Amino acid sequence: AKAPAVAEVERWGCYEVAFMADVPAGRNPFDVQLTATFCSSADTMTVAGFYDGGEAWKVRFMPSAEGDWTYTTSSEIVALDGQCGTFCCIAPSANNHGPVMVDSTGLHFCYADGTRYWPIGTTSYDWMHASSDPSVSVADAGLTMQQQTLKSLAESGFTKIRSLLMPQNFNPKYPEPDEYPFERKADGTWDWTRLNPRYFDHVEACTRALADIGIEQDLILFHPYDGGRWGFSAMPIEAGRLLCRYVGARMSSLRNVWWSLANEYDLVKEQPAEAWDAWTDAIIAADSYRHLVSIHSYTAQYYSYWDERYTHCSIQDQAPVEDFGRAAIVRNIYRKPVVFDEVLYEGDLDVRWGNLSGQEELFRMYQALIAGTYCTHSECYLLGDVDGLGFRYNFLAVGGKWQGTMWARTKFLKQLLDDLPQPMYLADSSWDPHTSAAGPGYYMVYLGKEVADQWRFDLPTRNGRNPAYPKIAEGERFKVEIIDTWNMTITPCPTIFEAVAQDNYRTIDRKNRSVRLPQLPYLLLRIKRVE
Repeated sequence: AKAPAVAEVERWGCYEVAFMADVPAGRNPFDVQLTATFCSSADTMTVAGFYDGGEAWKVRFMPSAEGDWTYTTSSEIVALDGQCGTFCCIAPSANNHGPVMVDSTGLHFCYADGTRYWPIGTTSYDWMHASSDPSVSVADAGLTMQQQTLKSLAESGFTKIRSLLMPQNFNPKYPEPDEYPFERKADGTWDWTRLNPRYFDHVEACTRALADIGIEQDLILFHPYDGGRWGFSAMPIEAGRLLCRYVGARMSSLRNVWWSLANEYDLVKEQPAEAWDAWTDAIIAADSYRHLVSIHSYTAQYYSYWDERYTHCSIQDQAPVEDFGRAAIVRNIYRKPVVFDEVLYEGDLDVRWGNLSGQEELFRMYQALIAGTYCTHSECYLLGDVDGLGFRYNFLAVGGKWQGTMWARTKFLKQLLDDLPQPMYLADSSWDPHTSAAGPGYYMVYLGKEVADQWRFDLPTRNGRNPAYPKIAEGERFKVEIIDTWNMTITPCPTIFEAVAQDNYRTIDRKNRSVRLPQLPYLLLRIKRVE
């Protein structure tokens, strides 16, 4: 029997149809094949269905075009075979721009409808699996830990979060998760051939909640942070394939999903190198929509991101964003979007990777942006012992409330990025690491930690190698705005500058005038041509 399904779903929404059928005697339901072919006048696509526990089976689909769609199922189980139906795909709602993809330049991101997407990212590894027990949380009264994390994210300008699919053993005294991804055998060991649908229900609910507040879920499929507590990092390769197939069937119809094969894959010592190729192929094959895919390694251990299976670079290395011009080198090598997903964290830990100031974290994010790349944040300020259980919270580990200072600057940062006509890249690469072009006659000059009382009007004559961005012409006029990225202010300079060539490479003001500065660090100059 087919459960009632909605008659309408918005474009890039998730259409779901459910069926009831007995599992054949002696069969593992996770080995049963169920697919559905969806057809419209614009497209035809076949997607995998999945077992949802008990007698429940589901197929999910993300329609890419408006209009009427039909579907027909196929399965070796008679009750699941030949099921047919129709639905209407309507226009997307205002905040639904579709899944994120690599844009036409091959170096940046956009949504499926062409809207620019800026990956202003943060990290909270175990927020989806944090204890639901209110006695072991730092949530406001009446909120679960997950709800508190979502509240914190909604108050920020973040557009992406890196999260673990499977729980981490960040503290041996931390309570066990409510559910596990695999079922147990009678002897208490994991049955690597059977998954727990209820576990994935919760992951999906968290992912949908992120979509509601405009945040992408960069879902980390595997990680080394098990410490022998559950043994998930030591699963057989075939179990990993099953996990990828199942997660792909269940979650690829959610528009805000990215796949990260691993965090610090090279620290998963239990797995051979061939596991990562096998699991990469498995998640791509299970995802009919080709969501973004990458993999993350240990510090400065760069992966083969030029492999066409990976849509972008997800890098752990702080060195490229500690000073000017370095990040652009990485992008020039890989020729793909570059996200420095770990550049050390704001916090007060007594380890070298968790004690940046908020100013330093923000500085690194702007260093990435000015070079045409992106940078991911998190914070790890330790809170006090929770009810004497012997462990302390931080956002990086389990989410909760913001404790730091950088997160409050992210809405302002997003506003600056949304105002750009185009993404930034160095206007005169290798010669001027401070100045980025963001369109014809549009420059951003980042002064970083420099404290000065003035900036002489002085720009690269050429606006990068983009032929659509012409060189600065004699007599062109420019206005300058002084942006204090830390205090979040924008102050216009009253002077209108007139361009004159200094030599073949630099342009200055005809009267050699300067911009008076407030003698503060972390200033950004926004320079626009005026008519």
